[in-house]
Amino acid sequence: MAPYPAHPGGIIGHEAILELLPKLQAATLLFSGPEGVGRRPVARWYAVGLNRGFPPPPLEAHPDLLEIGPREGGLRGEAEVRLEEVEPLFAWFQSYPRERVKVAILDAAHLLTEAAANALLKLLEEPPSYGRLILIAPGRETLLPTLASRALEVAFGPVPEERLRTLTQDPDLLAYAAGAPGRLLRALSDPLAFQGRLEVARRVLESPLLERLGLLQELLAEEEGFFLLHALLRGRPRALLALEEAWEALKAYVSPDLVLARLALDLEG
Repeated sequence: MAPYPAHPGGIIGHEAILELLPKLQAATLLFSGPEGVGRRPVARWYAVGLNRGFPPPPLEAHPDLLEIGPREGGLRGEAEVRLEEVEPLFAWFQSYPRERVKVAILDAAHLLTEAAANALLKLLEEPPSYGRLILIAPGRETLLPTLASRALEVAFGPVPEERLRTLTQDPDLLAYAAGAPGRLLRALSDPLAFQGRLEVARRVLESPLLERLGLLQELLAEEEGFFLLHALLRGRPRALLALEEAWEALKAYVSPDLVLARLALDLEG
């Protein structure tokens, strides 16, 4: 298999989206899709391209690009995007760009607090002529309807495995990545940590019930653990469904003790 040429923006796949974006005129875009598939690198590529032309040159940063993300410490400790994170947007957009277009990337837009979302809505209703806003979220349905209705959605899907094989041939890593280059690159940056988590995931499926419960508590404390188990359970559809339901319950803040105890039983045998 001939290797694919390296993209100067560090982007893997999404050729159709890269071709589409320069043609769009919307002031607000929603980049939706799974975590790690490449929405943020494409957003930066688009921001530079609006100012320097397409295809843009590779740049570390750009004066007309502002990135805003979530802060830890909301209810029950979840990350959230608060009003104080959004407020700098208004002053920033009041001044003209140094080049052509000012672009703000709002990461994890689905984690906006009510106050932050209401403040942002005013900007979306009357954006400056030289301004663009890119919202990054899992999907349109995860945003407040008033925000979603004012954004043009650009949907990102998993990157085909053949594209990821330019980075590794390891079947465990490829299964773990599940089409997400960002996840794969993080694992490749610390292979010992990845192997350690993979060993814990394998022990989950081999251990007695009580030990399995303790291992699940350790493994599913982080999202990486979910994807490791997900990869190992590909040939067991019922167990895979149980894992997915448990993960959704954990994200919805159902009692972890109850969720993990049920999952430990569902993984028996």
